[in-house]
Amino acid sequence: MNATNGHKRVKVVFHGIVQGVGFRPFVYRLANELHVAGWVNNSPAGVEIEAESDSQTLETFLTRLQTEPPLHSLIQSSEMTYLDSVGYVDFSIHESNSTEEKTTLILPDIAVCQECLHEMFDPANRRYRYPFINCTHCGPRFSIVEALPYDRPNTTMKKFAMCPECEGEYHNPSDRRFHAQPIACPNCGPQIELWDGEGEIFFTRNDALLQTAQALRDGKIVALKGLGGFQLLVDATNEEAVQRLRLRKHREEKPFAVMFPSLDMVERHCNVSETEKRLLVSSESPIVLLKKKKQCHCEESRRDDEAISLINRGLLRDDKTVPRNDNKAIWNIASSIAPRNPYLGVMLPYTPLHHLLMSEIPFPVVATSGNISDEPMCIDESDALNKLGGIADLFLMHNRPIHRYVDDSIVRVIVD
Repeated sequence: MNATNGHKRVKVVFHGIVQGVGFRPFVYRLANELHVAGWVNNSPAGVEIEAESDSQTLETFLTRLQTEPPLHSLIQSSEMTYLDSVGYVDFSIHESNSTEEKTTLILPDIAVCQECLHEMFDPANRRYRYPFINCTHCGPRFSIVEALPYDRPNTTMKKFAMCPECEGEYHNPSDRRFHAQPIACPNCGPQIELWDGEGEIFFTRNDALLQTAQALRDGKIVALKGLGGFQLLVDATNEEAVQRLRLRKHREEKPFAVMFPSLDMVERHCNVSETEKRLLVSSESPIVLLKKKKQCHCEESRRDDEAISLINRGLLRDDKTVPRNDNKAIWNIASSIAPRNPYLGVMLPYTPLHHLLMSEIPFPVVATSGNISDEPMCIDESDALNKLGGIADLFLMHNRPIHRYVDDSIVRVIVD
């Protein structure tokens, strides 16, 4: 290509939420679709692009960049400069530029997407039951980034070297994980472990998850290292266990949030509008304040009361007749979760780890910040053992470092 063949070159800089959302892969694919040459990279200011083609193709390219951006991106402003052609022959993703002033925005962590969930529960998939599955559409962002631009060496994932399979996906333009910075799998990524309060490891990997589920069924309090910090979990139907959590956490009456295994179960316990449903299943996955329905006990005509009680407490499993996470029960939520409050703070599983854990228990759990009241949330293992050792009975840990804590957002719909 050269200036005499009618080609032009344009330099564009996009500012806003354009890193960690699959923007560079989007630009790369669009450029190859339209046969545009040049390059794209991340910079501390946003995303930089140099593109070269004929005038009409460049106009189409620039228009589609702004009208078809990735789902979670937000272009706040852009700068455009036309230059002479320099003869680019293909389009590539360049190494990031880290010398400019750091002004770009990083998206908050994103709830696991449906594609990753499908893979995680597919026994034939290599990421089957892997609690850190992610792609360019979901996963950690703000909680793991240490510096800009947003590239793997600038995140807490830098300690995990990609295996050949992940490396291949990362560099494959047609793959959903093309340039997904937190990409990982069971062979090369973070893993979970179940610890006691002294830091002794009891179980690892899937066994750790299964034993955590059993501990919750037994009424124990579990500190879970999540996406942006620790959470304290306990059976939300066990009044004694919830009262014990209140006493240990020094939280007298402030309501606890509750995580339900499914939206269907939420609707059996609370009044849920269409707007509130959309919020619950959104990529932001906030805690939503919902009006509680009148409580009633689980009724199952095919079983006697004693069997129902055993199943509900996790002491008896009847997998042939009871789906693991949804047996059409209406659970008696502990009254001490939100005393004298007509509303319940409700959330759904939003990380792969949450989904895996909630698939193993049929009841909702309290999911509250992992801290002593009025103190910051714990984000690392030693801090959690030190501060939460007097609260939690067990600790579900993982070895992906959290750079900054991110607590759950709370939403209440006033007018629907």
